[in-house]
Amino acid sequence: MSTMNKVISPVDIEGRQKLDLRSGDTVRVWQKIVEKGKTRLQAFEGLVLARKHGKEAGATFTVRRVASGVGVEKIFPLYSPIVDKIEVLKRSKVRRSKLYHIRDKAAKEIRRQMRNVRMVKEVESTPAPESTPETVEETPEAK
Repeated sequence: MSTMNKVISPVDIEGRQKLDLRSGDTVRVWQKIVEKGKTRLQAFEGLVLARKHGKEAGATFTVRRVASGVGVEKIFPLYSPIVDKIEVLKRSKVRRSKLYHIRDKAAKEIRRQMRNVRMVKEVESTPAPESTPETVEETPEAK
């Protein structure tokens, strides 16, 4: 009877269940990518915004990172064979289970930075006084 209930999967299901993955963790997810018949591993490192559906078969987690000034989010299935391994790099103490407000916070920060960049460009665009000495014309009263 026990052989009937055994699940055959290329993924270490017990290992993924024991992985204590929470929102606020900084993780590195190694993803298998197939290119021209070859398989390579690509890392995606970022902050876990959400963990959904607990430990069931359809469990997912959302990871966000900023790449070249643009926020990128990926949703990974927890038990997918495409995900090679998940490394928890850092733990943060958070007070919410879903950190979707980080998106707005990051956008606000970028707007603030852009405002500073715009001000700097205005200062640079003003023409600087020339360094040549000014010529003084002599008036008849000065003679």
